[in-house]
Amino acid sequence: MRARAFLRQAAVLAAALPAAGLAAEPIAAGPAADNGLGAGQRPLWELGLGVAALRLPDYRGADQGRNYLLPLPYIVYRGDWLRADRDGARAVLLDTPRVQFDLSLAASAPARSKDNDARRGMRNLKGLAEIGPNLNLALARSAQERWKLDLRLPVRAAFTLEKSPRFAGTTFSPHLNLDVANVAGGWNLGMLTGPVFGDRKNHAYFYGVGAGDATASRPAYEARGGYGGWQALASTSRRFGNTWVGAFVRYDRLDGAAFDDSPLMRRNSALSAGIGVSWILATSSERVAGRD
Repeated sequence: MRARAFLRQAAVLAAALPAAGLAAEPIAAGPAADNGLGAGQRPLWELGLGVAALRLPDYRGADQGRNYLLPLPYIVYRGDWLRADRDGARAVLLDTPRVQFDLSLAASAPARSKDNDARRGMRNLKGLAEIGPNLNLALARSAQERWKLDLRLPVRAAFTLEKSPRFAGTTFSPHLNLDVANVAGGWNLGMLTGPVFGDRKNHAYFYGVGAGDATASRPAYEARGGYGGWQALASTSRRFGNTWVGAFVRYDRLDGAAFDDSPLMRRNSALSAGIGVSWILATSSERVAGRD
């Protein structure tokens, strides 16, 4: 039970929080800034702990959601090839001023079917861990790199977070990512927007209805692969000494998605939000050139 609860909490955090400073994720993979974009000497690693309050839909397209209050780890690592920062946890395979290629992680939050009217009686949605290659192309940036605009092209395979993981399809989510440092006296801002695509297996995991789960109000449904909607996200964060504060809001629009005729699709839009605070408790004595 404790292991399942831990996996559930970890998946919720990783899926929801767009800043690497919010969790070990990052979890997801989204923009944010921790201490600015300029060069400088930074600790090799930083560790901390805090708390996060979240509001998330049960899944994209659900008409029900949950509030969460969860412990919030703060983990930053600035290694040569292994990194955990505002861009997520990843293994960097190629790093040039214009092109970066890495192996990155993301996640999807779990949902209990007994708590969701559309899915009642069906198998619970396990949290998903996603891993795959990601190509980042630098499109524009300021002279001092106070802001930068990238095109990011992540392709990821998804696996259920459980004792015997199952393959849950593949996703592709190309997006524009803008990071701006030191806004309004020290706040860092991140924004991203772009479409989401999934293969048939991935869409079936969330929106498929087998014959055994069909009811009078929930007919059997075979999901198709393809377009999975559009997402936009904005986040902000700031360091106050050894205290880190961050917040995000994400908007999903599902009009025209390949699964928009699924009986599990109850809304064509979704809003997620969260706020967190962490206290940095330990830092490395070793310093490295700042990459964030």
